[in-house]
Amino acid sequence: MSRIGRMPIAVPAGVTVDIAENNHVTVKGPKGTLERTLPSEMDIKMEGSEVTVTRPNDLKRNKSLHGLTRTLINNMVLGVTEGYTKVLEINGVGYRASKSGNKLTLNLGYSHPVEMIDPEGLESAVEGNKITIKGIDKEKVGQYAAEIRDKRRPEPYKGKGIKYADEVIRRKVGKTGKK
Repeated sequence: MSRIGRMPIAVPAGVTVDIAENNHVTVKGPKGTLERTLPSEMDIKMEGSEVTVTRPNDLKRNKSLHGLTRTLINNMVLGVTEGYTKVLEINGVGYRASKSGNKLTLNLGYSHPVEMIDPEGLESAVEGNKITIKGIDKEKVGQYAAEIRDKRRPEPYKGKGIKYADEVIRRKVGKTGKK
């Protein structure tokens, strides 16, 4: 049995979970609404203030979908109650970020500034060399953070570039001169 899959999901007060046919789950909470169609093999039930996910049999596909389905619903519940944030750091001389409206402008040592528009449902904020991305959909927050990071990944010699706040860059030793 999947250890994660069989754990019930506690639904806090102020959050409603609707399970329509075809396993279309809608979660409404104080921060917004999230919808997702989950695998139809899984059996999702609302019991009181808890959501449980069960699988019909022990086929490999159903085993792998069991924990995934439970985690996706849990992420939706957490998203509409607390929301998700990702923090990125910009390191490097002359590397800057600025924000105007929903447009994020990055100066990353290229001949041109890189402009990115915040996706719908997400908001980004710039404080000094930190970029904070906030939203209710974990997947979208992570994807947008990854796209920003991809504009200039951290390099291993000086650590210049955009990195996650909790990321550790493995450093390399530079060249040594002739003797």
